[in-house]
Amino acid sequence: MARRLTRAMLKWVELHGKETLEIVCTSKLDKADEMMTRLRMKGGGLYPSFIGVDVEYTSEDEPPQMASVLQFCVEELCLVYHIAAATKWPKRLKQFPQEEKLYTFAGFSIEGDKKMLNKSGLEINPNNFIDMQHTWKVPTTNKFYDSLVDVAASIIHPFYKGMKQNINKEEDHKLWGTSPPPDKLIEYARKDAYTTYKSWKIIDNIVTGWDISQEHVADPYYHCNFAG
Repeated sequence: MARRLTRAMLKWVELHGKETLEIVCTSKLDKADEMMTRLRMKGGGLYPSFIGVDVEYTSEDEPPQMASVLQFCVEELCLVYHIAAATKWPKRLKQFPQEEKLYTFAGFSIEGDKKMLNKSGLEINPNNFIDMQHTWKVPTTNKFYDSLVDVAASIIHPFYKGMKQNINKEEDHKLWGTSPPPDKLIEYARKDAYTTYKSWKIIDNIVTGWDISQEHVADPYYHCNFAG
């Protein structure tokens, strides 16, 4: 189901299984501010708190290459902010990625994203982000660095093996500057943001559980859940 707004688009899309994701694709100041407020509240209400972040770029064939779309995702909520079509920045846009305590940003191969954002005068807090590609290794691949598809298919669901099959990177990426972006590019953007967020949430839960179990094993005292 989709509802078109003035320079904004709201969609509910199905993920694997019965999960759904609410996406707002917009270049409007007030709509982007509203979504960042919702993301901040949702992210700040979780522990541990992560926000998935991803950036899409304009084509290298049309220099200067710039950030075109900026995506944020928490749980079932996703903002796809169309930087290329925006004439002014939302009030929260510069503040939001600079957060230090309330949440941590999780990205994938994030250095390129950071460089592109810097060209637009935006910055992700350099002390408050996780680059999943350098933090997690899929044990069943022989690659030095895994792709987001590798990680998402391994961690979330095999469904995501085909998450980028319908995109022609050379031709379709020339369309990021169009307003609004084609539906298949919005779909591509939301998959990147959602799988980044969801993968890291699962990984962090696994690692935290492992650490706690090792602490229990190392503790010489018997643990009883019914002890007072």
